[in-house]
Amino acid sequence: MKLLSPAISRLARLRYANIEHWVNDPVHAQRDVLQDLVTHGQYTEIGRKYGMNKLFKVRDFKQAVPIHEYNELKPYIERLMQGEENLLWNTPVEWFAKSSGTTSDKSKFIPVTEESLQDCHFSASKDVLTMYYHFNPESDLLTGKGLVIGGSHQINKLNDTQHYGDLSAVLLQNTPFWGQWLRTPELSIALMDEWETKIEQLAQSTIQENVTSIAGVPTWTLVLIRRILELTGKQTLKEVWPGLELYIHGGVSFTPYREQFAKLIGADIHYLEIYNASEGFFAAQASPEDDGMLLFLNHGIFYEFMPLEEYGKEKPETIGLNKVELGKQYALVISTNGGLWRYLVGDTVQFTSLKPYRIKVSGRIKHYINAFGEEVIADNADNAIVAACAATGAIVNDYTAAPVYFSDHGNGAHEWLIEFEQLPEDINAFTKALDDGLKAVNSDYEAKRHKDIALGLPLVHAIPKGSFNDWLRSKGKLGGQHKVPRLSNDRTYIDEIKRML
Repeated sequence: MKLLSPAISRLARLRYANIEHWVNDPVHAQRDVLQDLVTHGQYTEIGRKYGMNKLFKVRDFKQAVPIHEYNELKPYIERLMQGEENLLWNTPVEWFAKSSGTTSDKSKFIPVTEESLQDCHFSASKDVLTMYYHFNPESDLLTGKGLVIGGSHQINKLNDTQHYGDLSAVLLQNTPFWGQWLRTPELSIALMDEWETKIEQLAQSTIQENVTSIAGVPTWTLVLIRRILELTGKQTLKEVWPGLELYIHGGVSFTPYREQFAKLIGADIHYLEIYNASEGFFAAQASPEDDGMLLFLNHGIFYEFMPLEEYGKEKPETIGLNKVELGKQYALVISTNGGLWRYLVGDTVQFTSLKPYRIKVSGRIKHYINAFGEEVIADNADNAIVAACAATGAIVNDYTAAPVYFSDHGNGAHEWLIEFEQLPEDINAFTKALDDGLKAVNSDYEAKRHKDIALGLPLVHAIPKGSFNDWLRSKGKLGGQHKVPRLSNDRTYIDEIKRML
């Protein structure tokens, strides 16, 4: 396999020219994508409903087609899952990606067409590899294997032709033979449901492999790394896998985990963030040094951006790439070759660059705290946690926060439940540093904290390790992409966890 690396590097350089084409002409690339989508859509039930055969301009498309949330497309999707065709897309839908959101008890089923598999998910994956080799032409990445810490759902059969599973299961099941050859562990382990057993099988089966890259959610990757070090008696992961050079992460902010990874890996490697969801592969870092992820503009997805103040309006306005601003919060709206039309994903993004267009995921539309006008988002919280850890020597595994409302006993506040890998020597010092960190990144929070008039000092509770996993397990959500919501504007989650504790 050593001979593969120079050949792959040459191929990557050739493919990079295609990437440069849509990076350099983004608006035109997006118009072409929309035209292709509408050409397919006109032959569908939803396309006839909105007259897609007449929609030749972006403005006409936005006027004719309303913004949809999942429940508004759900009737079409349920009929698709019963075998009907040509409802949202004009080719057969044989796969559905099961997505339960963060902690919802109800599952969403996102249609995955052949076009979205090939032209979105797999094409974007190739572009990630292409960009990595472009910036690391001497890389030995493909001389070893990629350790994939996938989801937790087996493939389930709907009927003779249709199946569903979580996104990673769907992608793994449809990966070309050469992709299976380059990854580890074997498929039966990668798709295991029971996560404690799965971690053990992952560790046991990969120790002897030459692993050069890892891809997975940070929380479960840390659990796996610690188990591998226990089994091998090694101090760092680089002692186990000397060729390890890349960690690909996504799903949650990597900011609170970076220090732990550096310590456990024991050497400098590359870290790349990707933004891959059931609805599509949206973005990835072109280079580890980039601030933000390159938005993929030629992969069967047409993007619109909704200013947050528009959310909840009867007819919310969206803007295109040519009108977005740096640093502003936008809700992501997409139309895709999976048959999602002006679909509100639920994520919020910020642009970190306009030439080229790079974004970062800043949170969820409904995952924030704004009980007192403070408008705290997940990105604020992550940065404040990092600042508090740096100030006190603490290491945080996971956290959740929610408001404490005004009462006869005092003003409002934010209550935090935090699982520490390493406790701070002084929890009060950590609380003060967390508060200062939030003030530094959020002027609205700082104003509400002025003289404790509206908001008091945060209430921080250190909870036992494993508490969040116990809570997720109690809801049948342990493993895979399931995660504890970092922020909530009501007390539902935090009160549930406190009752359990």
